[in-house]
Amino acid sequence: MKTDELIRLLSQDAPVRMRLGRKLVLALAAGIVVSAVLLLATVGLRSNLDQVIGTVRVVFKISLTLALAATAVGLVARIGRPGATTRGFALGLAGLVLLVGLAVASELFVLPSQAWAAELIGHHAAFCLAFIPTLSLVPFIALMAALRAGAPENPGRAGAAVGLASSAIGAALYAWHCPDDSPLFVATWYTLAIAFVTAAGYAIGRRFLRW
Repeated sequence: MKTDELIRLLSQDAPVRMRLGRKLVLALAAGIVVSAVLLLATVGLRSNLDQVIGTVRVVFKISLTLALAATAVGLVARIGRPGATTRGFALGLAGLVLLVGLAVASELFVLPSQAWAAELIGHHAAFCLAFIPTLSLVPFIALMAALRAGAPENPGRAGAAVGLASSAIGAALYAWHCPDDSPLFVATWYTLAIAFVTAAGYAIGRRFLRW
């Protein structure tokens, strides 16, 4: 049997899709709960969250990370099914990148140039780089294990999707603690942390998700 024919048959296998879907839901729930508990048990929520929750920057930061997490999780679910298109999710990710670019441009326009460096560096850049991957660890392991129930055509790309999803979940949780709200900070340090986990997912997925 040719590879293309095998992929087509697997993509039509409804029980496989259902098993994958259930495992992804359980993995997602477990990952979010454990990481949320870790956040609350260590650094906790932002001390002045009740005062800043309605500000434009905080709303943007939380909404952006939640949208990224939702889009990336959808990508993981789709990429684990042979022959399924991921074009819509790719366009969604591109739209989020464009949104970040517009937010950064607006920030640069509003702020005086002498304030740019301070907003970009923020107060906890190093902690952000370390803690987002930490919060990503359990979702990463759970989603990677769940994706083995599927049959991704490209293991490396599937692993990268897992890394993107898990780090986006970590970023979405960390955003409730992070005192740095500038789009300049988010676009730089959140992106670096997410890129690190995504690259790790690609490397691990090439071996772990091979079938």
